Amino acid sequence: MTQQDLQTYVQGLVADVLATAEAENATAPDTFTRRVLDDLEQAGEVENTFTAYHRAHGLEVNGYGANQSLGTLDLFITHFSLAPTEDRLSKAQVEALFKRVAAFVRKCRDGLARDIDESSDVHDMCQAVEKTLSDAPRIRLFLLTDVVSTVSALPPGELDGLKVSYEIWDLNRLHRLSSSGTLSEPIVVEFDTPLPCLATPETDRNYSVFLAIIPGQELADLYGRHGTRLLELNVRSFLQTKGGVNRGIRDTLLNNPDRFLAYNNGITATASKVEFTHLPDGGQAISRIHDLQIVNGGQTTASIHAAYARDKADLGRVHVQMKLTRVSADRLQEIVPEISKYSNTQNKVTVVDFSSNHPFHVSLEKVTRSLWAPAADGSGQETRWFYERARGQYTDALARERTPANQRKFKALHPLAQKFTKADAAKYIHSWSGLPHLVSRGAEKNFREMMMRMGDAVPDVNVSYAQRLIAKAILFKATDKIVAARNFGGYKINITAYSIARIVEATGRRIDLDRIWREQRLSPALTAALDELCQPVREVIVTPPRTGTNIGEWAKRPDCWEEVLAIPWQVPDSLVAELAEEPVEDSNPVSQDDAVSGDVAAVKAVPAPEWFALARWAKETQNLEPWQRQVAENLGRYLNNDWEIADKLASQALRAIEEAKRLGFHTTA
Repeated sequence: MTQQDLQTYVQGLVADVLATAEAENATAPDTFTRRVLDDLEQAGEVENTFTAYHRAHGLEVNGYGANQSLGTLDLFITHFSLAPTEDRLSKAQVEALFKRVAAFVRKCRDGLARDIDESSDVHDMCQAVEKTLSDAPRIRLFLLTDVVSTVSALPPGELDGLKVSYEIWDLNRLHRLSSSGTLSEPIVVEFDTPLPCLATPETDRNYSVFLAIIPGQELADLYGRHGTRLLELNVRSFLQTKGGVNRGIRDTLLNNPDRFLAYNNGITATASKVEFTHLPDGGQAISRIHDLQIVNGGQTTASIHAAYARDKADLGRVHVQMKLTRVSADRLQEIVPEISKYSNTQNKVTVVDFSSNHPFHVSLEKVTRSLWAPAADGSGQETRWFYERARGQYTDALARERTPANQRKFKALHPLAQKFTKADAAKYIHSWSGLPHLVSRGAEKNFREMMMRMGDAVPDVNVSYAQRLIAKAILFKATDKIVAARNFGGYKINITAYSIARIVEATGRRIDLDRIWREQRLSPALTAALDELCQPVREVIVTPPRTGTNIGEWAKRPDCWEEVLAIPWQVPDSLVAELAEEPVEDSNPVSQDDAVSGDVAAVKAVPAPEWFALARWAKETQNLEPWQRQVAENLGRYLNNDWEIADKLASQALRAIEEAKRLGFHTTA
C-alpha cells in the first residue's frame, strides 16, 4: 500500500461521508458508521446490524448487531475524524473507547431501556442488547475509525463472566478491505497438525486439486473464528436446522459421529495458495491455506459448528472429506464462482449469485453510464446518475481524472448525491413494490431478498427501466428528507419505505415516474401528500400491537405492512389530478396487439372463483405484492359482472398468477 493510494482513498471516504450526511440530514459519524457496517456486513464480518447513537456519563455506543451464524452479540463504537491522516489513535485511546462501550453493555443488563424514550431507536437497541445478553456465548466489541490506530489488536477479555473479543477497524484495515479486490479480508489458515493429502494430476496450469480429510473440530473452530466469511457469497445463507439436510447432519453428529465421514458428502473449498510439509514416511500434508473459501458444504460447516457450540457435541470422532482446488490468484474471480455453481448438486442452491457480475447489475451499469438526466436547476447542464455496481467505482472513476480541473468536471457531471449502490436500488425497488417490511430488515438482507425474488426472470434493463428506477431513487431520497425534517427521533428509513409503499398502493401505482424523471424532483402535490402521510405511518411503526414488542422487529414483519395499509388516508385531490392514467410499470410496454388480445382470452379462461382464491392465498401467504392481490380481486369482480377487461389488467393478472404458481399456488382451471 503506497501513501498516495491511502491518501486518495481517505479523501474519497471523507468526501463521500460528508456529502451523504448532508444529503440525508444525518451526522457524519452516523453516516460513517452505517457505511462501514454495510461494508462489513457484505464482507460477512457482521450480521443484522442496527445503528443508533447513545452517549452518557462514562458510556457511548453507535450501534449493535446479532450475529446468528456465530451466536455473538456485537457492539460498535465510532471515532470519526475530519483530518484522518493527521490524527492517530493511541493504545490508551483505543482502550478508553472500548471501556465506554463495555459500560453501555453493563447498563443494558441493568435495565437501561427503562430510562430511554420508548419511541426512540436507542430504546430498541437497549432492549435488544439486554435480551441477547442472556443467550450470547460471547461478545465482540468493534471500534470503527477513519484514522490509523497504533495498535491493530487487543487480547480477548471478559465482561461480567462473558468472553469478549475486540475488533479494530481503522483506516489501514478499511483501506485493505476496499482495495483487496475481494469482498472481505483474505483468510489464511495454518494447521498445527498438517493434513495429509492426495494431489490429483494437473490438467490445467491455472488450477490444481487436492483431496484431504479435515477433523470436525478443526472445521468447527474455523467457522467459529471466521463465520460466513468462509462461505462464498452465493452459498452464504445458512438455513439453521429446520431443513432435512441440516437436521440429518445434527442427528449424525450427536448419535453416530463415527459414521459422519461415510454419510456426508464433505466440502469443496478453494484457495489461491497452498503450502505443504513433507511427511516422514513419504507423501505431503497441507500446512497452510491462503484465501480459503468453502464454495460447497456451507451447511455442513455451519451445522458442525452449531452442534458443537449449542449442543456441546463431541467432535473428536468426526472427520470431513475436503476437495481443495488451488486457483491462481488472477483467475480467482473467474473460476471460483464456476466451481461453486457446478459443485452445488448435493443440495440445490436457491440463492442466486449476489455478485456484482450478475447480468442485472452489469446491464444497469451499462445503461446508466450513457444516460443523461435532464437539467433540474434551470442551468441546462445535464448530469448522470452513477450506479456503483461494486464498492469504490465512483472513487476509482474520479481518481482516473488526473487533474483537479478534470475532477471538478467529473463531479459536476456525476454529482455525489446522484450515486447509488446495489443495496440502494433494492430499497427503491422494494419500497415501490409494496415490500417495506423487507427494506426494514437491513441493506444486505433486503438486497438478498430482491435477488431471490428476481430469480432467473432478470428484467430487461433498457433506457426506460433505468429512467423509472432513477425516478424511484428520487422519490426515496426526497421522502427521506421529508421524514428527516419532521424530527421524529428514529426509524427514518422504516418510515420512508412504508410511506412510499403506502402512497404507491393508495394511488393504484399511478404515481407518474416519467414526470419525476423529466423534472428530477417531486411535484409540490406529491411532496405535500408524503409530508401528510408520514405522520400516521410513523404512529403505526412505533406503536406495535403487543406491549414490549421491539419496534425494529415489528417493522420487519408483514403484519406491520398490513397495519399501514389499513390507515384511513385519502389521496389529496391535488395529487389525483396529476396521476398517470394507468398503473406505471418498470418500463414502457411495447405495443403488441395480438399478444394483448391473447392475454384477455387467457384470463377469461380462468373462472372468477379461481381469481378470488388467488387473492385469498396471496393475503394469507404474503407471497405476492399487495397490488397483485388487488389485481386478482378486480379481475374476479370483472368476470362476475361480465365487464370489459382492459388489456393492461389482463397482462398484469397473467403475470400475477404465473408468479403465484411458481411460489406454490395451485389452480383447478
